Amino acid sequence: FSPSRMGCFYCVPQSEVALKESWGQFTEVHHPGCHFLVPCKDTVAGKLSLRTQELPITVETKTKDNVTAVVKVVIQYKVLSTEIKQAFYELSNPREQLRSYVLNNVRAQVPKYDLDPLFVSKDSIAKTLKSELEHEMNQFGYTIVQTLITDIDPDPVVKKSMNEINAAQRMRVAATDKAEAEKLAVVKAAEADSESKRLSGVGLAEQRKAIIMGLNDSIRMFTDNTNITQTEVMELLLMNQYFDTLKEMTSSSKGNTIFVPHSPEAVNSIGSQIRQGLLEAGQAVKKVN
Repeated sequence: FSPSRMGCFYCVPQSEVALKESWGQFTEVHHPGCHFLVPCKDTVAGKLSLRTQELPITVETKTKDNVTAVVKVVIQYKVLSTEIKQAFYELSNPREQLRSYVLNNVRAQVPKYDLDPLFVSKDSIAKTLKSELEHEMNQFGYTIVQTLITDIDPDPVVKKSMNEINAAQRMRVAATDKAEAEKLAVVKAAEADSESKRLSGVGLAEQRKAIIMGLNDSIRMFTDNTNITQTEVMELLLMNQYFDTLKEMTSSSKGNTIFVPHSPEAVNSIGSQIRQGLLEAGQAVKKVN
C-alpha cells in the first residue's frame, strides 16, 4: 500500500531515503528504518537511492580531421547525502540533465583532436568531463564518482583504411628488417671468407717458412758431414721433393692432377732453372745494396 494515502507505519530500505511532506510542504528526510505518517497530514513525496548509479551515453561527433566517430561514455554518479532535499526538488530528471551536459562537453572536446591523437587523449578528455560535470551537478545535490570513455569507434570505412595503413607500415618495417638481416649475413660471410683466406695465407707462409728452414738444415748437415757440395745437395733434395709429389698425386683419388715432365733430364732442367733464379736474385740484391 502507499503510505501517502493512509496513515500508517512504513519502512525505508537500506541505501535509500524518503522525503516527507506535511500539508504539501517538505518537513524532513526519512532514513532507512520504520517511520509513521499522520493520516491526511503527512505524505511521502518520493524516494531517492544513495547507491552509485551508472549512465551510459553514446555521442556521435567529428574529429579535427573531419572523421565521424562514435564516442561511448559512462557516467557514475550518486546523490550527496547532505543535499538530499536539493537533489529531489531541483531536478525533475537528473539522468537527462547529465546526458545533455555530456553531449555538449564531448562535442566541444573531441573536435580539438585528430583521430589518432584522440585515442591517446581519451583519459584527458574524461578528466576534463568529470571536472565540468562535478561543477554543474554539485549545485543540484549530485556528485560525479567517475567518468569513463569506454570506446571510440570511427566510421567503418575509416577504420578499414586505418587497418590497411597499419598493415602496410608493418610490412614495410618487416621488409626493412629482412633486408638488414640479409645485408648482415652477406657482410658476415664476406668477413668470414676474408678471415679464412688470411688464415690460409698465414698457414701457407708458415708452411713455406718451415720447408725453407728444413732445407737449410738438410743442406748444412750434408755439407758439414760429407764432401757433397751445396749444388749437389740441392739437386738431391729437389729430386726427393719431386718423387714425394708424384707419390701424393697417385695416393689421392680426389686431388687435382697436374701433368709435368717427369723424366730425369726434365728434373735436372727444373733444378737448373731454380738455381739460375736464385743466382739472379742474389746478384740483384747485391746491386741494390
